[in-house]
Amino acid sequence: MTDLKPSTTSGATDGPDVKHMKWWGWGLEGTAFHHDDKPAFAPFVKKMVGVDLNSESVAVAPAFDDLDIPSSRLTADVAGALSLIVGEDHVVIGDMERVVHTYGKSIRDLIRIRNGVFPRTPDAVVYPATESEVAKIVAASTEHDFVIIPFGGGSNIVGSLEPMPGEDRIVISLDMGRLDRVLDIDEDSGLARIQAGTQGPDIEAQLNPRGWTLGHFPDSFTHSTLGGWVATRSSGMQSDKFGDIADITRGLRMVRPDGVVVIRAVPSASTGPSLREMILGSEGRLGVITEVTVQVHRIPEKREILAYLFPTWEAGLKAMQAIAESDATPSVTRVSNEFETEMSFATSKESKGVSALVMQGLQRFLKVKGWDTAKMCLSFIGYEGSDEHVDRNQKLVNKIVKKYGGLGVGKGPGVLYDQKKFDTPYLRDFFLDHGGAADVSETSAPWSKLLPLYNGVYAAANRAFEKVGVQGLIMAHLSHSYHTGACLYFTFAFEHGDRPLEQYDVVKKAIQDAFIAEGGTVSHHHGVGLEHAPWMRDDVSAPGLALMQGLLDSADPAGRFNPGKVTGK
Repeated sequence: MTDLKPSTTSGATDGPDVKHMKWWGWGLEGTAFHHDDKPAFAPFVKKMVGVDLNSESVAVAPAFDDLDIPSSRLTADVAGALSLIVGEDHVVIGDMERVVHTYGKSIRDLIRIRNGVFPRTPDAVVYPATESEVAKIVAASTEHDFVIIPFGGGSNIVGSLEPMPGEDRIVISLDMGRLDRVLDIDEDSGLARIQAGTQGPDIEAQLNPRGWTLGHFPDSFTHSTLGGWVATRSSGMQSDKFGDIADITRGLRMVRPDGVVVIRAVPSASTGPSLREMILGSEGRLGVITEVTVQVHRIPEKREILAYLFPTWEAGLKAMQAIAESDATPSVTRVSNEFETEMSFATSKESKGVSALVMQGLQRFLKVKGWDTAKMCLSFIGYEGSDEHVDRNQKLVNKIVKKYGGLGVGKGPGVLYDQKKFDTPYLRDFFLDHGGAADVSETSAPWSKLLPLYNGVYAAANRAFEKVGVQGLIMAHLSHSYHTGACLYFTFAFEHGDRPLEQYDVVKKAIQDAFIAEGGTVSHHHGVGLEHAPWMRDDVSAPGLALMQGLLDSADPAGRFNPGKVTGK
């Protein structure tokens, strides 16, 4: 949980009728994390990773004018062809626009941006307003042989947006931000047709007045798009109820050189290999997604997120598994390990008055119960539906929590979590300002393998920290529970030296290697891009990767659609 205040660094950018994040970090210009009113945060960071947040040495983003940006290679004939399609104002070659569309927001991206490392940038950013314009741009790509990289909100953290360094052809970043409308709601069927460039808040702003919600709320919700979610197989915080984006997506439209692929929104079909599944997670390599038909739900009568504490991480995992196997149907099941729990408390404002007395009383109560409070784990469980449904689910969950030694601590922490759940990415920028590197890796595995995987990742990460000579921290939480298993989400951080990316690569590789070795997947919901491509062979098998590459080569033999992503080729 974080708390934000105005930032002192400039650098936001808006394209034609389209909103973007700031070029050097996460989120909106003028907003940043601060810890002035969180007395426990600086001591926590100092203890865990050795970074002194009270030091006067604070890095700031470089002045944009000091960056060495490669010149655009856009030729007059391609510029003219694109301008005829979308208008001159919607073909942009300015340095700021091209930098914003070069990278996503991973720690690798941010370090390169802050150090002015731009081996290749898009040569132009093009803003279509209709599917017809997208189709004409794709046709122009075939005629003029240029590369198209679809761009949604720019929140990607696995290298899915950047041009390949050795690309000699013109590269176009196709910003879908003008396709931002809910087109239609089939209220009888609970289906909505939504344009692919619509960002999360705009989806809900258009659905909610009519009584509907998509129910998809990833960490990146405020700055990511429906098309991006589909292209990376996203998962939201309330996926236990609403499903991952692969479940939510019922139909779609995707522009290709030979026309528009249309997947109709039917409940189920037996029509050969699933084209819908092929497009989900394809990261722009098969074409440009322009429209998605999604299942939507009525806004629930009641919605609550309650907080719980468990005496140990193992108890929390067992409780989440038992909930998944029970008749309970919560919307959120999340439990943090002891380190992430400590950080959650450290990012809270100082308790005063009655709140302080309550916290002191809770600590005394837990110690009387024999808890080691350094090992306790914080959990959030969400409930949605009618009063009767919510009440029944809470009773079912309470029995399970009690069985595994946990206890409920009420609505207050849950309300705070709900208010701050989209603020966490700002911490990456803040930590980088203070000489630290922090990033995330997530996986999923069957219930039987979760604890061994968790232990394996911790051992591998700590060996990696030792190898690069840093004091490191790795934290974890379980989220996105399924019948057969769950997602484990790891956050790792350390104080970097003069070669932060070399240190990062050692730690990141150790964690991803452990995922594969312990029976997990390369990624649960962030996608593959360039970052995770090295592990795809181990994840899907050599013949499986060859089959995937064969599909991509057949669908795009000239390699004009976001080349290099997913398979590394």
